Amino acid sequence: MKHNILCVDDEPDILDSLERLFRKKYNVLKAKSGAEALKLLKENSISLIITDQRMPEMTGVKFLEKSIKINPNAVRILLTGYTDIDSVVDAINSAQIYRYVTKPWDSRELSLAVDRAIERFEMAQEIRVKNIALEKANQELQSLDKAKSNFMILINHELKTPLTTLISFLDLLKDTKLDEDQKKYIDRIKKSTDRLERIILDVLELVSSETGQTKVKLQKISDKKLVEKVVEKTAEQHPLDFQLADLNFKADPQLTENVMTRLIQNAIQHGADSKSIKIETKKIDNTFHFEIQNTGQISKEIIEKILQPFATNEDIMHHSKGIGLGLSICQSLLKLQGSELKIKSSANKIICSFDFPLAE
Repeated sequence: MKHNILCVDDEPDILDSLERLFRKKYNVLKAKSGAEALKLLKENSISLIITDQRMPEMTGVKFLEKSIKINPNAVRILLTGYTDIDSVVDAINSAQIYRYVTKPWDSRELSLAVDRAIERFEMAQEIRVKNIALEKANQELQSLDKAKSNFMILINHELKTPLTTLISFLDLLKDTKLDEDQKKYIDRIKKSTDRLERIILDVLELVSSETGQTKVKLQKISDKKLVEKVVEKTAEQHPLDFQLADLNFKADPQLTENVMTRLIQNAIQHGADSKSIKIETKKIDNTFHFEIQNTGQISKEIIEKILQPFATNEDIMHHSKGIGLGLSICQSLLKLQGSELKIKSSANKIICSFDFPLAE
């Protein structure tokens, strides 16, 4: 579709000349005065305005200044004589003039200027469309963040409160006289409530970190002390082989302990029963590097999937329990601290790792 260009000049011969020059490529609208041109602007979608400076009643600059209120997006070219250049240059910003062309003009030069002006208009139009789409996407993100916060409030109050009541009454029931069948029922209910409580706490932790509500306190940490503390919790569950470099790094100790514990538990749950899990810390360039390695094989597609919230894979995870939040929580907690979880698999090995800056 051809662009509409508006040519304004009080001399009919000039208007006819401009029309002949541009009518093959553009729809040319003509006006003999600023007032007539303003009326055409209100009635038509104009991409480019070409106007003479010296016109009776209203100069080209004054007309262009008024045109901004009607069509701020149109590109503006001013035709002027040498004697008017100083006054035109002073008015370039107020009239938002893209370019001025001195009379007499060269037809090829003017044609090229018009083509460039139309390209500018199209680019600006494309940017406006993209900005609108970006603004819409930003509003959707804000709505999503609000939905996450509301979901967090819902989980915290509407699920934790009745669950707490249920657990309390279960504890009371356990202290009463029960037969063997009743004890079995109570035990199964207790296991289910424990699992539900873990799921609720995991969801709350993920939403809290994703919405920036989790507080981060970066400080100097000893890898040896932190890893040994984590290993104490998990060593009885599975044989662990760890090699620590005795380094100090900068991170949040509580969040990092949470990440390390989850990674070890994940490796224990999904690794081979008879194979030990290797934990290693070392210095790589100027960073502290932590990695945990166990036996297994995962495809790239599965790796991308399991880092997403609520993602599980029955074949890889041996009919995993839970709702697939462990690794995504680790990723979210690491990102809060300026790090990220990396997973790679090769030669029947699965390696999870992350890095932190060394502390002086």
